[in-house]
Amino acid sequence: MATIQLDKQTVEYAVYGGAVLGGGGGGWIEQGLEVGRLALEAGDPKLITVDELHDEDLLVTVALVGAPAAKDKYVKPMHYARALDIVSRLAGKPIQGLITNENGAETTVNGWFQSALTGIPVIDIPCNGRAHPTGMMGAMNLTELDDYVSHQGAVGGKGSRYMEIGVSGKLEKSASVVRNASIEAGGVVAVARNPVSVAYAKQNGSPGAIRQAINVGQALLSHKGESAIAAVVKELGGSMAVTGTVTGFRLETKGGFDVGILTINQKVELTFWNEYMTLEINGDRIASFPDLIMTLDAITGRPVISAAVEIGQQLAVIIVPKEKLILSTTMKNAKLLKPIEEIIGKPI
Repeated sequence: MATIQLDKQTVEYAVYGGAVLGGGGGGWIEQGLEVGRLALEAGDPKLITVDELHDEDLLVTVALVGAPAAKDKYVKPMHYARALDIVSRLAGKPIQGLITNENGAETTVNGWFQSALTGIPVIDIPCNGRAHPTGMMGAMNLTELDDYVSHQGAVGGKGSRYMEIGVSGKLEKSASVVRNASIEAGGVVAVARNPVSVAYAKQNGSPGAIRQAINVGQALLSHKGESAIAAVVKELGGSMAVTGTVTGFRLETKGGFDVGILTINQKVELTFWNEYMTLEINGDRIASFPDLIMTLDAITGRPVISAAVEIGQQLAVIIVPKEKLILSTTMKNAKLLKPIEEIIGKPI
């Protein structure tokens, strides 16, 4: 098999590169590092390329659903494995590969722990090569298949908030049930969902996007400070938009999402719905989702997700045109992008 070697160094590259491609969402760096390292301690996780499988083989998406900033969130590695057990039972068929829903600090390493425990390989064909706010955006356009039945397992929470569910039905309704479960569980749940064939994933997913995250992380961690930011920009074919001080920041956790706005130097405005949605300078639109908009610490060069921004921080904002990213077909589906406008109050 065309196996990508997974070790402690690869974990760091994948998590930090995933954080950049998370575009403000995709989870927390510290938790991504923890899950990646635990996967290596638990066993021998495998990451292989999609061409090593047969078109009819079955893949299952593993993901985190919820609001990264939620104060009561609680998801442990065993929750990931339990969610996979639930969806495997619902599907009633053997699973040949695990895929993550997106790139992000936590989400790029989705599936590694499950792979270590089960021996099922992770396949380098995420549902999307960047992070996105809604489950529908990570469903590889299954929303367009009228007869598709979505199987989903979700686990998370601590004590009285512990939540474990399995659901089968129309994709939108199943996703809504899981989103509500994340709220009841304290903010976030580990999810396994949406079995699809390899052939379908090839047509609608993002082959090679995990490798891209690893390459971005290597570029970042091989340099320091401004040089690290410049290396990331070069690796992705993007550009530096602005550097300055955070002068305003507002975040609300509602409906299972982090929603808000931040300003830099009082003239730069970024909106976010977990991920950064728009970037405007002096009222002029510079970039819009699914373009990648990402904040990094201007001094250290480390990625700063939207939920971690603080007033007074010195941030650098980079942008990468969507054409430079490895994206799912969902990123061209106007129906799935339309809800963004209702959330942030701006056109996309």
